[in-house]
Amino acid sequence: MARDVNNLSDDDAIDRAASEAFTEEFGDLARNLPPVAIVIAAFNEEGAIGPVISAIPEIVAGLRTATIVVSDGAVDATAKEAGQAGALVCEVPVNRGQGAALRLGYRLAREGGAHYIVTTDADGQYDAAEIESLLAPILADQADFVTGSRALGSEETKDPVRKLGVRVFAVMISMLTGQRLTDTTFGLRAMRAEVTGAVRLEQPQYQASELLIGVITHGYRVTELPATIHRRRVGKSKKGNNAFYALMFVRVVLGTWLRERKRRVREDRRESGSVADGAMASGPVVGTAAPGKSVPGPERGGLPVSDAPADDPRSAKST
Repeated sequence: MARDVNNLSDDDAIDRAASEAFTEEFGDLARNLPPVAIVIAAFNEEGAIGPVISAIPEIVAGLRTATIVVSDGAVDATAKEAGQAGALVCEVPVNRGQGAALRLGYRLAREGGAHYIVTTDADGQYDAAEIESLLAPILADQADFVTGSRALGSEETKDPVRKLGVRVFAVMISMLTGQRLTDTTFGLRAMRAEVTGAVRLEQPQYQASELLIGVITHGYRVTELPATIHRRRVGKSKKGNNAFYALMFVRVVLGTWLRERKRRVREDRRESGSVADGAMASGPVVGTAAPGKSVPGPERGGLPVSDAPADDPRSAKST
């Protein structure tokens, strides 16, 4: 599932150039973002993107917002329309996919100092009025990542195949991660900004599952809330054929899960080695005592009982 190294290098160069151009164009606005950044990936969404941006509230839960639109190689007036509606627009000259565009948007939000990131789609299917409810658990320190769920809320979609797919994907990822989920493809999500920097993101498309699985396997607290998805009223869906979408989605799910599983195994081995080295260096093994000395307290080989290092989110967060 690893992507070609040259492609990754190209992506890095594109992201770097786009980020520099974004900062140069918007200056202090880009460097000093408000607490909440709304990130939208857009490809040829002329006629749809303007109303989406206009509907986003300037204040959410008492916090100011800024909207960042990454125009992913659009050849229509998407970028112009987004800018006129009040968004900070980052234009990428090539179409790489929603995943790549969102990854760049996350980077811009973090570099600009945003504390929270909310994603929504450019096609108008999500309700901007629900942003505040998704942010609420994060602001209350009850979650690190919150996703909407049409299964818990409502949907206008009539396609029975797509509705079945949503449920099948939810069951699959729930079984793989051990976290009960009802909707793994919902595009309206809220998260702490640092989460996007801690999780490995490399999928150019079908990115929703990569982010979600990465967040869960890193030990961040994930919550679902009821939300609404409307029918697309302008333009056409970019998802394509249902069968092809399902095949690619499953491919990304399994590839991401295997990658994260291997990462956890490597980390566990390193931690076990550190514990063993610490035990050797500290002398007697915990549970025994050298003559005239008491048994150490809640430590193991000189390290905290928690298997996760202090900078690992698993040391302070649970799913």
